[in-house]
Amino acid sequence: MAEVVDLREAVAELVQSGDSVALEGFTHLIPTAAAHEIIRQGKKDLTLIRMTPDLIYDQMIGMGCARKLIFSWGGNPGVGSLHRFRDAVEHGWPRPLELEEHSPAGMANRYVAGASNLPFAVLRGYVGTDLLKVTPTIAPITCPFTGEELMAVPALNPDVTVIHAQQADRRGNVAIWGIVGIQKEALLSAKRTIVTVEELVEEFEPRPFQVVLPSVAVGAISVVPRGAHPSYAGGYYDRDNAFYESWDPIGRDRERFKEWMERHVLGTGDFAEHLRSSGEEAVR
Repeated sequence: MAEVVDLREAVAELVQSGDSVALEGFTHLIPTAAAHEIIRQGKKDLTLIRMTPDLIYDQMIGMGCARKLIFSWGGNPGVGSLHRFRDAVEHGWPRPLELEEHSPAGMANRYVAGASNLPFAVLRGYVGTDLLKVTPTIAPITCPFTGEELMAVPALNPDVTVIHAQQADRRGNVAIWGIVGIQKEALLSAKRTIVTVEELVEEFEPRPFQVVLPSVAVGAISVVPRGAHPSYAGGYYDRDNAFYESWDPIGRDRERFKEWMERHVLGTGDFAEHLRSSGEEAVR
């Protein structure tokens, strides 16, 4: 049953060094506040899982939190590369990063298998590609009914999944709407879960395409207004495109990156202080 707790407490209790951790969000509702708290608490040797790693994974990799990344695409959306990610892969800084690469469909199917309590998923998408040569978690399988050659991928069951959502009610249910991505499946596939939300409400208002995640699937709820910044939260605030652009020169330079993280993440007590420190609190 979900419990409403401070984000610092949720991360301290539910995320341990060495865990596999998925912080999911697709353009929308990216759990930035939780990523920053993981960095502040010095969690290490994490296997990071994400359909589409972006700025928060660049920051976590650059701060030495990750030993491995399981992913399908990585980049600064609309801007370019993730330079801390590239530095770790190309030069082993601040530490070497092991990669496990899949297609977006492969990652989605792996989450669905995990959420369905199945050992693996089957799809056609890898047939004829070279990913089998570099990714050991893809294997050919023959359909027992038609004889067709398909590809199998193992289920994803993260130790911890973290998502950001718009609302939670006082019974511990979570409402999410807009571009949902794979958040539902990532949450249901995990052993432990943290959900940051914009606000607590007494009742949910019905909304088109709304997904309600039941309290039995939620471990901890933390109220963090603007906790997805610089991404957006539908109905609450817009995407901060300028931040994504400004991150590129910060991420390119090791010293500038370290200075920014020291000042605006490690040097702040929580996400509200981070927003004030980085000058983003007033952005709407």
